[in-house]
Formats: sequence, C-alpha cells, structure tokens
Amino acid sequence: MYRALHIIANYFSFHPSSPRKKPLELCLRSSINRDHQHSAFNIKNNFTNTDTHTKTVHKEKMANFPLINMENLNGGERGATMDMIKDACENWGFFELVNHGISHELLDKVEKMTKEHYKKCMEQRFKEMVAAKALEGVKAEVTDMDWESTFFLRHLPTSNISEVPDLEDEYRNLMKDFAGKLEKLAEELLDLLCENLGLEKGYLKNAFYGSKGPNFGTKVSNYPPCPTPDLIKGLRAHTDAGGIILLFQDDKVSGLQLLKDGEWIDVPPMRHSIVINLGDQIEVITNGKYKSVMHRVIAQTDGTRMSIASFYNPGNDAVIYPAPALLKEPVEKEQSYPKFVFDDYMKLYAGVKFQAKEPRFEAMKAVEANVTLRPATTA
Repeated sequence: MYRALHIIANYFSFHPSSPRKKPLELCLRSSINRDHQHSAFNIKNNFTNTDTHTKTVHKEKMANFPLINMENLNGGERGATMDMIKDACENWGFFELVNHGISHELLDKVEKMTKEHYKKCMEQRFKEMVAAKALEGVKAEVTDMDWESTFFLRHLPTSNISEVPDLEDEYRNLMKDFAGKLEKLAEELLDLLCENLGLEKGYLKNAFYGSKGPNFGTKVSNYPPCPTPDLIKGLRAHTDAGGIILLFQDDKVSGLQLLKDGEWIDVPPMRHSIVINLGDQIEVITNGKYKSVMHRVIAQTDGTRMSIASFYNPGNDAVIYPAPALLKEPVEKEQSYPKFVFDDYMKLYAGVKFQAKEPRFEAMKAVEANVTLRPATTA
C-alpha cells in the first residue's frame, strides 16, 4: 500500500554495526502503592476500531493487571512480591512497577521535555507526511505502516546521543541520565527473574553480555491524533525481539494493549510507573517458562500519546539458548527452543516483526548446528 519514509535503520537491536544514515526518524512506521488510581479508568475510551476485541476491554482484567510495588522487596512482603513477579512473567509477559527508584521529578522532566521536543521539531513534519501520503482520506485498512512519530537513542555498547540532531543539550543530558537509571533497573529486574527461576544471580546479564556487553537503546515515540484509528494502528501487533523492555508511557492518553487469553487488554496508564515486558530472548533462555506476548498500540482520535521504550538486549554476538538448569531429562525432548547468535535472530526479525514468533524460532533451529558456544563472559 503506502510506503513510509525511513530516515534511519530499524531500532530493534541498537547494534553499533547496523547501517544508519541518520540517527533521527520521523515517519509513519512501515515494515503503590495501591492508592495510585489507574488513570485508565478515568479516560474516555476513544477506540473506534470496529474490531470486537478492541472494543471489548474487560475492566476486571485491567484491574488484575500485575502491579508491583518494588519497595515491598525490602521487607516482610518480599516473598509475596516475588510471587507476583513470577506470576506476571508466567501468565502476562507484562507488569507495571511503582516505587522503582527513579524519582518523580526526573520522570516529570523527561515527559515535559519529550513533549516539547515533539511539538517543536516533529509535529509539523509528521503532518506534512500525512498530507503527502493522503492518509487522512484512506478508505481501506492500512496494514504496512504505523501511525507513529519516532526517534532513537543508542546507549550501549556505545552511545549516539551526541549525534542525534535537533536535541537541545539539556534534553540530551537528561535522556543520558534517564538511560543510566533504566539500565540499572533492567539489571536489577534480570536478577529478580533469576531468583524466581532458580538461576544463579547474574545469569541472565551474563547470557546477554556477548564480547562487548549488552545492547541498550531507547525508542522515543509520539502517537498523534488519528482520524481513522479503525483503519491504521499506532503500532501493529508484535512481540519484542530482545530481552527486557522498560516503558515510560503517557498517563493521560491510552492506547497500549496486550493479547491475553485471546482478547486485547489495555495496559493501564499510571503516572510515574514503568511498564515492563519480556522479549523473545527471555522466552528462549527460560525454555518457554516465561513468554513474550503480542502487544500493539491503538491510535486515538484525540490526544497525542507519548511512549519512551528502552530495550535491554543481548550483545550482537551473544549466543542465546535455554538455560541448562531449566531443562529436564531427556534434554533432547525438553529443549524446544533453538540456540542462535542474537544478531542472526535480529536479521530474521527485521523482515518478519509483525508475524508470529513461532516460525522465527523454527527458522533458527534450521541453522542451530552452525552455532558454537563461546566462553562465558562476565560483566
């Protein structure tokens, strides 16, 4: 159908070796504390998608969305909190964190400056692209692009923040500070997952490390108002290819949904929370005990939704395979997931992101015999 203008390569791996023409992209993308109130319940449901699943948002499942108060890990409620994380990883693939150690002041400043940057540098260009593609008048469903304005920041193993155009120095420094705190939070979460899985502390971080350390980067997105949200998604349904994803999202404009039990469920926007979801690599390493989950963004008719998603992924040459400690005898039958080099998986994923993940795993099995394990590298 319509082809979007890409100004950089895909963001998913944040590989320093990946070709990049420019580090900024403006596009229609192709290819708890319990006294916090879920603002999702106070937001007018703007969904006009005729898809029955989109309209049917079950408040009961939204109310049961896993909400983890990380302060409870430091006291007598640690056991119950770890059980909540375990259940979220096994049955949801998503959970939401409060009291996660990142200050409200920092989050407020990130939100303010991100929205200011969009208004100043990206909003008009997005409108011009919509007009150029005549997308406001579409009559049929658009299946090969997303209603999304985006730019990308790479943090590890090397940073490109100083190279990204149109960013004020204060905003650059702010995002660098924010990324550092998210990196620490990601590694803390990986160790919590290890504890629940019965793996030694640091196992997942070391599995991701490769020879140069993990890949870590941030996708900064805005989803502007869309006149035809029933015909074009903010972001089409997919699972994330990488490791663990940390999302700071708009608490006033909803849109993120996950697929659970065959139905699309809203991920409740909550002020100052960080939403966590698991990527395909966690599913492989846990041999399917934890699973990546399909999710999407529904465009809204009014309000621009901010989304800042940070991806803590394996290094390019990290060899990913099920943790031996999670395999039972006989290994040949229990090991249902392949062994592969992460970069090879990303090359495959780039072309089939919006398709089911299972064929990707099967495709990697076909080349598994050529993968050799490298000596483990400790961080």
